Amino acid sequence: MADKQHHLNGAYYGPSIPPPTRTYHRPGRGSGCGCGCCLLRCLLNIIITAVVIIGLAVLIFWLLFRPNRVKFHVTNVQLTEFNLTTNNTLNYNLVVNMTVRNPNRRIGIYYDRIEARAYYEDQRFGTQTLTPFYQGHKNTSFLNPVFVGEQFVTLGASETSKLNQERTEGLYSIHVKLYLRIRFKLGRIRTGRFKPRISCDLKVPFNSAANTFETTRCGLDF
Repeated sequence: MADKQHHLNGAYYGPSIPPPTRTYHRPGRGSGCGCGCCLLRCLLNIIITAVVIIGLAVLIFWLLFRPNRVKFHVTNVQLTEFNLTTNNTLNYNLVVNMTVRNPNRRIGIYYDRIEARAYYEDQRFGTQTLTPFYQGHKNTSFLNPVFVGEQFVTLGASETSKLNQERTEGLYSIHVKLYLRIRFKLGRIRTGRFKPRISCDLKVPFNSAANTFETTRCGLDF
């Protein structure tokens, strides 16, 4: 019995404990999507922030300046010559009186370039460059393009027939267009240049007291 107790008091070594199992995470697998998702999320946040900032800027601009569209009208015209010769040369003498109304209280306009063009049946027959100017707040300015000279035009059979009919009636369909290069002044800030086109579709009476011209509003030419 003594020998058995001596062995029991000695060190006892049981079965060995297996090492813990190691797990390895491989990018691109499992529930996460790695750096791609982070970049996409950051890009989306940047876009949303930019849209919000731009929207607020537009709203503030509108609340401060309340911009209104500039209004162009042709108030009177005088046509004293409009004759097509046998060799398709159009002789013309046309005077146009226009008003330009800036209804804005806080926005001024620089007209850096004004080119007026006259058309008949999509054929340009006259061009004039007008003097640049600055238009202040709530101001009405006047433009007076004059088209005088002769120009070779190409009119088909239907256009020539229409011209002869309008000569008999004494009322011509003439289009006057303005090609502009403008800047806006907002307080001390000047914007970049814009290039709008203004189109005026006119019914122009020949030099006759029987026909009177009606004031015509012009619009943007897209």
